[in-house]
Amino acid sequence: MKKLQDILYKVAIKQVFGNTNIDINNIVFDSRKVEPNDVFVAQKGVQVDGHLYIDKAISLGASVIICEDFPSDKKEGVTYIQVADANVALAIMAANYYENPSTIFPVVGVTGTNGKTTIASLLYQLFYKAGYKVGLLSTVKILVDETEFKATHTTPDSLTINKYLDMMLEAGVEFCFMEVSSHGIHQKRTEGLTFAGGIFTNLSHDHLDYHETFAEYRDVKKAFFDGLPKSAFALTNIDDKNGNFMLQNTVAKKYSYALKTVGDYKTRILEKQLSGTLISVDGTEVWTKLIGVFNIYNLTAIIATAELLGLEKLEILTIVSQLESVSGRFQYVISEDGITAIVDYAHTPDALKNVLETINDIRTNNEKVITVVGCGGDRDKTKRPKMAHIASQLSNQAIFTSDNPRTENAQTILDEMEVGVSPENYKKTLSVLDRRQAIKTACKISETGDIILIAGKGHENYQEINGVRVHFDDLEEVTNCFNQLKKN
Repeated sequence: MKKLQDILYKVAIKQVFGNTNIDINNIVFDSRKVEPNDVFVAQKGVQVDGHLYIDKAISLGASVIICEDFPSDKKEGVTYIQVADANVALAIMAANYYENPSTIFPVVGVTGTNGKTTIASLLYQLFYKAGYKVGLLSTVKILVDETEFKATHTTPDSLTINKYLDMMLEAGVEFCFMEVSSHGIHQKRTEGLTFAGGIFTNLSHDHLDYHETFAEYRDVKKAFFDGLPKSAFALTNIDDKNGNFMLQNTVAKKYSYALKTVGDYKTRILEKQLSGTLISVDGTEVWTKLIGVFNIYNLTAIIATAELLGLEKLEILTIVSQLESVSGRFQYVISEDGITAIVDYAHTPDALKNVLETINDIRTNNEKVITVVGCGGDRDKTKRPKMAHIASQLSNQAIFTSDNPRTENAQTILDEMEVGVSPENYKKTLSVLDRRQAIKTACKISETGDIILIAGKGHENYQEINGVRVHFDDLEEVTNCFNQLKKN
């Protein structure tokens, strides 16, 4: 049990009705999960207003209600606390409830459109290989030292974040790396956390279904750096046009990384192959298994962060050469006939362009590049024609297919994609609604030496159709296709 007044420390309270010197059980924001003596936080969400469920929470035993608007009918024996922002209050209370674990060991947040998962995951790998106990909060998975948990969101809710940080503390974790999404920042899920550092990767077209304009999306990302403490470091990609903007108002120590311009940390690419990249870091040559310019940016951020957190340069570079690519990020498999299939999470125009430019940069031009790509339903519609344009422009053959249609009509999504195809590229495109069939088609029309890119889902092992998730794994599907071709 915890004292209510203790978990309210630093919460901006407008009014109190009732007693705060009481014991409480848990903090809950889902009324269905309320138990006796719980605190129920009524959040005004995108789809649901928690204020509508205050009576239900009380009927299940909630003894404290945190809300932005007091209900007209207050129940006897229940403490009501009015706050300016229930999301912020929840985040601060969550940190207090778990006794602020983010202040005990360094937590580094990674934000930007692309590269968050790769940077956070490879930092976990690097520090683990350096002999530390490490934590990871990512899109792909959550790791408490070596114990793995399933991830449901890029940035979990504030209670979940602090619960895992508390578990990390108990497990003796010395460093934690976490992805910080624009949704997470906007919904105040990271409020109340003390970050030891923040990393900005890049900014491009994404999530405009949620953020109404690109400027709003950009400003939300910047808010993360605005909130960093003086003791933290703020590391930015200075080659990105928004790199300097992100750090304009931060009080954290500012650092930059670059491939093209002058940065505090700079890497040069010496040689590119499908098996990896030779790079130079401060005059030291290093071979990495990572492929693509975008991945060398990620690697530069990782090297810089490791150094800022106190690791020796020689140790960092030694481990960098051992790092493995992250699940669903430029993962490839080669058939017996010499056909290469690459599975990548690229689900934004910029990410898809980066991956295809990387493939075209490495290839000999004697082979075809066949791209299988779709766009998710119930998400930003404006990127659909852009994705189709890039796929058809930078591939020899583009096959448009379903991604996660969710509640939308999959054919409608394909129709909206096809609008972006230039007339000169029409002949290079094909629409195959069923994703499994689309991958099979790509395998059938490919020949020795060809490269198949299957983009959009990466690490995801499901497809969501009409609200139902069914098992589907791109890497599994293309491997099965290659095995079938071998039998035939």
